[in-house]
Amino acid sequence: MTSQTYLRDLFSLDDRTALVTGGSSGIGRAIAGALARAGARVVVVARRKEQLTDTVDELRAAGGRAAWVAGDLGSRDGVRAAAEEAAEVFGEPDILVNSAGINLRPPMSELGEDVWDATLAVNLEAPFLLGRRFGPGMAERGFGRIIHVTSQQAHRAFVQSGAYGVSKGGLESLARSQAEAWSPYGVTVNTLVPGFVMTPLNERLAVDPEKVAALAARTMTGRNGLAEDFEGAAVFLASRASAYVTGHSLFVDGGLSVH
Repeated sequence: MTSQTYLRDLFSLDDRTALVTGGSSGIGRAIAGALARAGARVVVVARRKEQLTDTVDELRAAGGRAAWVAGDLGSRDGVRAAAEEAAEVFGEPDILVNSAGINLRPPMSELGEDVWDATLAVNLEAPFLLGRRFGPGMAERGFGRIIHVTSQQAHRAFVQSGAYGVSKGGLESLARSQAEAWSPYGVTVNTLVPGFVMTPLNERLAVDPEKVAALAARTMTGRNGLAEDFEGAAVFLASRASAYVTGHSLFVDGGLSVH
């Protein structure tokens, strides 16, 4: 067996189907591209059709099998509709990546019920509903991978964590509960924990060069993250290489969390 054959077998996603929410921008887009290049059929779910078509066109131009579904993950009906439409494209997913999120973080004293509800709906309730829809089927088939994208704010409070930090902390707890329920049947559930990553979601902070530099100085690598830093970790967690890794939070943060 050659090294290329061994690595392909270990990390290949051939004949797998992936659903990636928030896959039209930032970390989600990088993950969608990585899964497609590893062989998966990828359905990207997000709100904006222009970004969706651009993403899928890029994946197809690179030889990937990809499609998109426009959906609003801010309501239960929207999540259910997007899930059913996505499942009709390539069939039931083997891999679910919850990367969609909103980043509304007013000071705690100004945090209203509207922001609280909107944040929890997209960042926590949508992953729960999607997991409930697809997790049992993965367990019945004997293989599944659920990957949630969380945040440093799931573990520590800074730069106005507010409802955002609460939602990401809840998402990590959800991952452990899902792992407990479905890992005996071949379904692993893990989270990717970014540091500060230069994506549209962090645009509010990215426009302040002093804050950007200060966050980079807190890492061990001396730089902030890029969306492509998550490609390898996502393929690992989606492949058979991670069959014995579940209920785990994998920090992809340049050492920010331990510095």
